Amino acid sequence: MRKSLLSIAVLGALAIPTMSQAEEATSPHSVSYNVGLYSEYMFRGLAQTGEELALQGGVDYGHESGFYIGAWASNISWLEDDGLYESSSLELDIYGGFASEFGDSGIGYDVGLLQYIYPGDRVSGSGTNDAETTELYAALSYGWVSGKISYGLTDIFGFKDSDGSVYYELGADIPFGESGITGSVHVGRQTFAGSANDSLDYTDWKIGLAKAWDNGIELGAFYSDTNTSKGDSSAAGYVDGSGTYLGDGAFVAYVSKSF
Repeated sequence: MRKSLLSIAVLGALAIPTMSQAEEATSPHSVSYNVGLYSEYMFRGLAQTGEELALQGGVDYGHESGFYIGAWASNISWLEDDGLYESSSLELDIYGGFASEFGDSGIGYDVGLLQYIYPGDRVSGSGTNDAETTELYAALSYGWVSGKISYGLTDIFGFKDSDGSVYYELGADIPFGESGITGSVHVGRQTFAGSANDSLDYTDWKIGLAKAWDNGIELGAFYSDTNTSKGDSSAAGYVDGSGTYLGDGAFVAYVSKSF
């Protein structure tokens, strides 16, 4: 997902195209775009497209002050696969915030608000809440390492009485010299508010490798998994209507381009 620290890093990639080169050099504004094709969409260790391809893309605006806003979208299938929604095949994320550095310390920070939107019709009697979710996030980064906390201001992703849920994550993106190859590792912990959701807490992890070129193209692959299995009580909330466990380990390959 582009709604991470990595998405903020590309905000300065493209100046507004109507300006002259001289204006571009001094403009406080920047706009960037991204598009990617993934063999599967995984989010916090959970499958979102039922092992099918995912086409994703987004646009980001940034100001030299550190203010940014953006939008990102992907096809999904999990809401229909679980019988929770009808005519629901899209996730749209709208976000904005402020990212900068503490003086010359090299420590970066990022705070913002993220709205997950899932167009479609909720199935009557399905027992789920509206899947749309609002999260407040805060992140710190230093060198290769970053950490982030996302706090649910609403019930999250259709789980009842789950407002106040928190997702913690740590990650590192390790460059291999000047080769354009980067190794990445990630671990996250999703905790749910609400006594009825206690058994749903889980940990996910990911390890990957990517190669980027100066023209904005990136090829990569990663393996993602969770610490639960289909038979565990903690996994019950992640088995869809067809019996497919969404937390299974998955190998994902992708190609993306930033403009």
